[in-house]
Amino acid sequence: MSLYGILLLSSISVPLLLSFDKKLQFFRSWKFVFPAILIVAAIYIFFDVLLTKNFVWGFNPQYHSTNVIFGLPIEEWLFFVVIPYASLFLHYSFVLYFPQIKLSNRTTQIITKALIIGMAVSMAMSFDKTYTLYITATMLVTLLVGVAEKSELLNRFYITFLLILIPFIIVNGILTGSFIEGEVVWYNSAENLGKRFFTIPIEDFLYAFSMIFLSLILTETFKTKGKIFRKEMISNE
Repeated sequence: MSLYGILLLSSISVPLLLSFDKKLQFFRSWKFVFPAILIVAAIYIFFDVLLTKNFVWGFNPQYHSTNVIFGLPIEEWLFFVVIPYASLFLHYSFVLYFPQIKLSNRTTQIITKALIIGMAVSMAMSFDKTYTLYITATMLVTLLVGVAEKSELLNRFYITFLLILIPFIIVNGILTGSFIEGEVVWYNSAENLGKRFFTIPIEDFLYAFSMIFLSLILTETFKTKGKIFRKEMISNE
């Protein structure tokens, strides 16, 4: 198995096994979680293909399988399912066991407004850097959707994302060259800010936030619609 494959298997094995925990029973949410993840994955994969084709980033064949579709190794396709699933599992587990821990509305609003301004400024200054422009625009849209959604998802996600960052830094660190010779995923430095946290481009943190939070929003949307549908079915009986 390739190194990329081993990283994905390590990321999904524990969350998948614990999805059947008697208290959490995360498997019961699969009918909402997987459609949400796949919709978001389709969007990110589309841009992944374009950015790979234009050499914004690429993949080291030494560390992935020979199965390549539209320029992306099969592991990269699986990345957009495995990482969001493991992250959503972590989010819902934390919320279940620590339901009282969340940011106040005021604090959440301050953080969100600061991030929105930061993303807008970064976009305006990064038109010559494809990756930075792409992900700051995506992050801006994600935050605006979070605000429009008018729930407390951001109040909790700002906290759970800090927890998600622990495995993210380990996995993405290895993908970008930590502890190994070379990189699994290489980046064209001319297309990003060139600033890294260890070996991880700082844009990757925004990438992870937007991808996971959009999956969370869709999951909650599908859950709400499912509850409404069930109520309508019961009332019509």
